[in-house]
Amino acid sequence: MKERVVFDLFCGTGGFSLGFEKGNDEGHHFATRFGMDILPIAVDTFKRNHPQAYGLAGDIRRVRRSEIAERLGLQRGEVDVIIGGPPCQGFSSIRPFRSCNEDDPRNSLFEEYASFVNFFRPRVFVLENVVGLATHKNGDTLQAMESCFHALGYDSEWRILNAAHYGVPQKRERLIMIGVERGGKILFPRPTHQCDGPTIGYRDRSKVHTPASVQPLPLAVSVMDAIGDLPEVTSGDEAYNYDKPPKTLYQRDRRRNVKKLSLHSATNHSKKMMEIVRHSGKNIDAIPKHLITSGFSSSYSRLDADDPAVTITVNFVHPSSNRCIHPLQDRALTPREGARLQSFDDSFEFSGNRTQIVKQIGNAVPPLLGKALTSAVAQML
Repeated sequence: MKERVVFDLFCGTGGFSLGFEKGNDEGHHFATRFGMDILPIAVDTFKRNHPQAYGLAGDIRRVRRSEIAERLGLQRGEVDVIIGGPPCQGFSSIRPFRSCNEDDPRNSLFEEYASFVNFFRPRVFVLENVVGLATHKNGDTLQAMESCFHALGYDSEWRILNAAHYGVPQKRERLIMIGVERGGKILFPRPTHQCDGPTIGYRDRSKVHTPASVQPLPLAVSVMDAIGDLPEVTSGDEAYNYDKPPKTLYQRDRRRNVKKLSLHSATNHSKKMMEIVRHSGKNIDAIPKHLITSGFSSSYSRLDADDPAVTITVNFVHPSSNRCIHPLQDRALTPREGARLQSFDDSFEFSGNRTQIVKQIGNAVPPLLGKALTSAVAQML
């Protein structure tokens, strides 16, 4: 089985590249050799779960590609896949038809990603980002990105993918751009699950990657399919042991051979917050007006037990965040439940304190979405 070298830029916890390693098939073995992020605590998490990789914490604009190549003993063309999601604040300065050269101090974070592609010349790159990128500057930003890659000798296409279509118990929609060396075939993964209900959407429906209507698929994994085996905990409490066996395939896959439960601690809500939580429903309108003074429509709202979760945010342990109250218990989600909804195995090791871990979970690319993309990339390689 041929080893395929993966670089994970803006890697965060490394969930994206972990998914690639989980998706080894089609005669390919995906091995993450390099990961980089500006947050040291996230890189520490990356290194704990990718012990074979070189993890680097720092500003990508201050890193020389040649030094990374020398450190890893890799020549140009020996990196097979570059993945990653440049932070969206870097898009404001994208200029079309630039060469994306290395060491240009004017480079945006996207251009730094592109310069990695230009230096290492992977056969495939996968760029992940928020759906809002599709309409940023009326689509001019995406066009500038594709023009940049075209100037570097790559063809690219993008689609909006919903993680719930790939076994993730969360309606997390993301824009995925895939690029190949000029003339190569670009493929997107076939959905494996059916998920009904409203989505963010996009005016050009051909850009929204959905299951074919003629193809019967299993229903998407629901919230309770994902977390129903975890012990009940009340506000301010924590559980350290599993108290029931897994009931679904998803629960079994996340637990594997893990014996000790971790990160299953509930936020200690105030008396007033507990009153708000007890009234919570599908949206903020369920809360009596005298209990709250502000909030988004999805704040202080309860998840549906039998549907996938809405997009998990970096504040999912607080009821005021985007619809993150447990379907059956009066409290916000625990970090372990958030990790389950992001498709992390219970054995995945997070670094940092509880607040740092929650942010890492909320910012992550679900590993199962990465695994789904691997099937398409393997065929392209």
